[in-house]
Amino acid sequence: QVQLVESGGGLVQTGDSLRLLCVSSGRAASGRGMGWFRQAPGKEREFVASINWSGQYTALGPSVQGRFNISRGESRENERTTVYLQMNDLNPEDTAVYYCAAAQFGSVSTAAGGYPYWGQGTQVTASS
Repeated sequence: QVQLVESGGGLVQTGDSLRLLCVSSGRAASGRGMGWFRQAPGKEREFVASINWSGQYTALGPSVQGRFNISRGESRENERTTVYLQMNDLNPEDTAVYYCAAAQFGSVSTAAGGYPYWGQGTQVTASS
C-alpha cells in the first residue's frame, strides 16, 4: 500500500510562488512514477505535472509550462520518496485543490486513470 501526504498549500497573491511537497512512505513507494493533478470547483481534474521513477523524464500541463517545475528526492535510509512541485507566478486560474498521485510502475501518464494511489489534496488559492 502506498500512502501519500501533501503539504505546502496556502493563500497567496498573484505573482507569488509556492512549493508543494508530497511524501510517500514505505518500500512500495520508491521506484514509482509520480504526478500532480488539480481540481477547481465545478471543473474536471486536470493534469499538472509528472515525473518518472528516476527523475529523468518530466512533463508539464500546457497551462503551467514555463511557471511550474517538478522534481523528486529519495531517501533510502528511511524509505521515503518526496516529490516537489515548485509553482511560480501564480494567478487566480491556478486556484484549486492539488493532488499527488503515484503510478503502479516507474513510467507516468497524463491521465488520472494511470494512477491508482492518491493523496488527500492540499488547497492552493491565488488572489488577484
